[in-house]
Amino acid sequence: MRSQGEARSVYNPRMPCYDGRSMSTVAMIGWAALAALGAIAFGFVTGVFNPGEKVNGLWLVVAASCLFVLALRFYGRFVARRVVELNDGHVTPARRLHDGTNYYPANKYILFGHHFAAIAGAGPLLGPVLAAQFGYLPGFLWLVIGAVLAGAVQDFIILVASVRRNGRSLPQIAQDELGSITGTATAVAVLFIVVVALAGLGLAVVNALYRNAWGTFTIAMTIPIAFLMGFYLQRFRPGRVGEMSAIGVVLLILAVISGRMVAQSGMAEWFHFERASLVWLLAAYGFFASVLPGWMLLGPRDYLSTFMKVSVVVVLGVGVILLAPAMHMPRVTGFIHGGGPIIPGTMFPFVFITIACGAISGFHSLVSSGTTPKMLERESHAIVGYGAMLMESFVGVIALVAACVLVPGDYFAINTHLSAEALAAMGFPVANLQELSRLVEVDLAGRPGGAVSLAVGMAYIFEKLPGMAGLMAYWYQFALLFEALFILTTIDAGTRVARYLVQELGGRAYAPLRQIAWWPGVLASSGCVVLAWGYLIAAGSVSTIWPMFGTANQLLGTLALCIGTTVLIKTRKAPYLWVTAVPMLFVGAITLTGAYQLFFLFLGKAQEAAPGEAFALFLDAVLVGAVAVLAVVVLADSLRQWYGILVQGRPFTTSEVVVMVGAGGGASAAGSRPSINGGIELPTSRCC
Repeated sequence: MRSQGEARSVYNPRMPCYDGRSMSTVAMIGWAALAALGAIAFGFVTGVFNPGEKVNGLWLVVAASCLFVLALRFYGRFVARRVVELNDGHVTPARRLHDGTNYYPANKYILFGHHFAAIAGAGPLLGPVLAAQFGYLPGFLWLVIGAVLAGAVQDFIILVASVRRNGRSLPQIAQDELGSITGTATAVAVLFIVVVALAGLGLAVVNALYRNAWGTFTIAMTIPIAFLMGFYLQRFRPGRVGEMSAIGVVLLILAVISGRMVAQSGMAEWFHFERASLVWLLAAYGFFASVLPGWMLLGPRDYLSTFMKVSVVVVLGVGVILLAPAMHMPRVTGFIHGGGPIIPGTMFPFVFITIACGAISGFHSLVSSGTTPKMLERESHAIVGYGAMLMESFVGVIALVAACVLVPGDYFAINTHLSAEALAAMGFPVANLQELSRLVEVDLAGRPGGAVSLAVGMAYIFEKLPGMAGLMAYWYQFALLFEALFILTTIDAGTRVARYLVQELGGRAYAPLRQIAWWPGVLASSGCVVLAWGYLIAAGSVSTIWPMFGTANQLLGTLALCIGTTVLIKTRKAPYLWVTAVPMLFVGAITLTGAYQLFFLFLGKAQEAAPGEAFALFLDAVLVGAVAVLAVVVLADSLRQWYGILVQGRPFTTSEVVVMVGAGGGASAAGSRPSINGGIELPTSRCC
C-alpha cells in the first residue's frame, strides 16, 4: 500500500500514451465538419428541422456515430490524459503477474473483442426496445448522452483502478479503499443485482421461444456446436482458430435453415415447450455452463457470439443507411406521464431505468474489474473501456431504430397481452400484425420482453435489402438466434460471476468455499444461483422483472462511480472529481427514485393479488428495497470518508500498486498465485 506521504508516479513524457502535438488545420476542419454533420442530424432527430414530418432512421444512426467518434477523440482522451494519466511506463498486472491462465497480455484488438463481447449482453438490445413505449426521443437522448458522460466513464475509471490494483474485483477494491462495511455491502449488493439481472435477461429468451419449435431447435443446436468447437480447438486441432471458426459459422447457418424443416415435421413437438418448461431448461443450461471448464462451452459460445454481434450490427447499420426507413413511433407518446402498458410509471425515472445497459451498466464494472484488467499489455490499451461502451450504446441505437420502424399498434400488440380493441382505444390501432405473423410463420401477438418485436423489426429491414425478398421467416429466426446468443453469453458468464460471489461471501463463514476448484462448493453455489434467478423468471413478468433489473443494474453503476470517485480522491485528482461525481449523483437520484416507486408499486400489487402471486410481488419489493438500502449505506460511508480526507485532512492509505519499467516489474514466477486478500483463491490451471 502507498501512504499519503509517498510521491505518486506521474505521467512520463518519454513513454507517452498520447502525444501532445497540436492539431493540424486539416484535422481541425475535419473534426469541425463532423461536429456540424452531427448537429444537423440531431436537429432532424429532435424535430428542430421538419418537426411535422416522420424522422428517418438514418438520422439517428448519423447523430449517434458523430457524437461517439467526437467523444472518443476528445472527452475520452481528456479523461485518459488528465484524469487517470495513463502511462505506458507502468508495468501492468498481465506482465508483472503473468501466469498464462488468469494473467496474460493480449493483443489490443483481441482485448477489445473480448471486452465488448463480455459487456454487450441483451441489455442494449431489449432496454431501448421496451423504452420505445415513451417514444423514440427520450430513449435515444439518454442512450447517447448517458453513454458518453456516465457509462463509458464508469467502465474506463474502474478498469484503470483495477489494473493499478493487481486486477482486483470491484467489491475487493471497495473493501481495500473504503473498509469492511462498504466492501461487504458492495459484495452483497452485487450478488443481488447479478441474480436479478440474469432473471431479466432470461425472461426475454423464454418469451421468445415458448411455442416456437423453430427457434428452440436453433438455439438448442448452438450447445453441441459450441462443444464441438471447444474440443476441436482444445483437443483435436489445437491452434486452428480459422478452421474452428469456419465450422462454427457453417453449422450455425445450417441450424437456422434446418430449424424450419424440424418445425414442419413430426419432430416439432420435441421442441414445442410452454413457458414454465423453458424456464427450468434455461436454468439447467445456466447451471452446467457455470460449472463446466470455460474452454468447453463458455469460450466457444463467446467466440460465436462475437462473430454474430459484430457482423449483424454492421449489416443492420448498413441496412438502415441504405433503406433509410421511416420511424413510425412518434418522438414522444402520452405514456411519458405514466400508465404505459409495458413499463409502469412516468418517463422520469423509468426511461433511464428501462434503457439500462445501453447508457450505463453496473454489470460492466464487474467485467472492467474482472478479466479485462488481467489482459492489458499496456496501460494505454485501457481506453478500450471507454470505446467498447460507446460501441454498445450504438448497438442500442440500432435496436431502437429496428423497433420503431414498426407501426406503434403492432409494436404494442407484440409487447403486451392487450386486445386489438384495447390498443385502438389508446390511440394505437393494430395494422399489420396478422401479415407479419404470416411472414415469419409465428403468432406474434402477446410476446412481451422486447426480443420478439426487435427480431421482427430486424427481419423487416433485412428483407428489404437487395436479393432478400421472401426470406423474412429465416431472418426472423436468425434475429432471434442473434439475440439469444447475446443473452445466453451473459447468462452463463453472469451465473459464473454470481457463483464466485457466493463462494467469496460463503468463504467468510466456511473457508473451503473460497477454493474456486472445490467441486462441492462449485455445485452448491451454482445450484443456489440458478434456483434464485429461475424462480424470479417463473414468478414474474416483464412489467415487474425488467424495471427491477434496470433499477438494480443502475444502482450498481452508482456504486461503481462512487468507488471511482474515491479512487480519484486518493490519487489527488480532486479538481476532476466532477468527472465521476456528477454522473454518480444523477444516476443515483433517478435510480433511488425508481427504487422508491417500485417498492410501493410492488407492495400495492401484492395486496390485490392472489396468494401465490402476492408472495412473488412481496419478494420483488424486498429485493428492490434491500439493494437500495445497501446502496445508501455505501454512499453514506463513502461521503463520510471523503469529508475526512478532503475537508478534515485525515491521512489515508491506498491499495494502488504502481511499478515502473526497470523497477522489478517483470513477470512473476510461473505458476504463482497473486494474493487477493479476503477473496476467492484463483487456480493456475484451467478449471471452471
